[in-house]
Amino acid sequence: MTVFTAAVLQMRSGLEPEANVAALEGLVAEAVAAGADYLQSPEMTGMVQRDRAGLMQHLRGEADDLVLAAASRLARQHGVHLHVGSTAIALDNGKVANRAVLYAPDGSIKARYDKIHMFDVDLDNGESWRESRTYRPGEYAALADLAFAGGPARLGFAVCYDMRFPHLFREEALAGAEILTAPAAFTRQTGEAHWHVLLRARAIENGAYVIAAAQGGVHEDGRETYGHSLIVDPWGRIVAEVDGDGPGIALARIDTAEVAAARAKIPNLKNARPFRVGEDGNSVRVTGALEAAE
Repeated sequence: MTVFTAAVLQMRSGLEPEANVAALEGLVAEAVAAGADYLQSPEMTGMVQRDRAGLMQHLRGEADDLVLAAASRLARQHGVHLHVGSTAIALDNGKVANRAVLYAPDGSIKARYDKIHMFDVDLDNGESWRESRTYRPGEYAALADLAFAGGPARLGFAVCYDMRFPHLFREEALAGAEILTAPAAFTRQTGEAHWHVLLRARAIENGAYVIAAAQGGVHEDGRETYGHSLIVDPWGRIVAEVDGDGPGIALARIDTAEVAAARAKIPNLKNARPFRVGEDGNSVRVTGALEAAE
């Protein structure tokens, strides 16, 4: 059994990375003072910038990124695990990575994850997004073991739109993840309809905690995000939430024994079976969780 305190840091990131770093520093200090051991910031912590030219103007590589440098320093200063939900990182091919980075308490990088699924959608009222025009999708899921006095806790990574792809979370759970993450900059329109139900579903179907820090409010680039950063327990109960869309923090006690208890009650990870889709002789193979678990 591993027990620790997790915090979600809700932000309203703007156009200037320096200002966003200052906001992150303040929220980290507040959460650490409240007893947090693991802290998660939202997607696009470093800059919420819809204009591609404006984004590229401030963009840096991982080694020179202001947010990542600050996160490393803060993790080391406070002796905590600090998970930058994501920030935009320049790549060498003119594209951009939407990258999550987890820092260990000594300030070293524990894990990286590049968002796999691109938010290419057309919503009501003319709201349209094409992340693939700017960002290069990731190709690998990521796991990391958080080290605490009571033992390790395994963390699985995702970012925002990834939460609509349950097989990503299922594969991470089958690989031992007890805590699933989904830092986000969810639009208000989709957040009001789907945010709570999607996160609770990912927790329930995997018997895992889900931690999702969010952007919230009207940003300098004109977009509006939903907020309501959440921590959901393995039974699907919301155990912490930032109420509304303003900057703030919320904390919850994480106990991996609750993961084991939920998975013992509803052993769907073990009970899943491989199956086929289609008629006999003309079917597509689908690999079920049972094979992966074995």
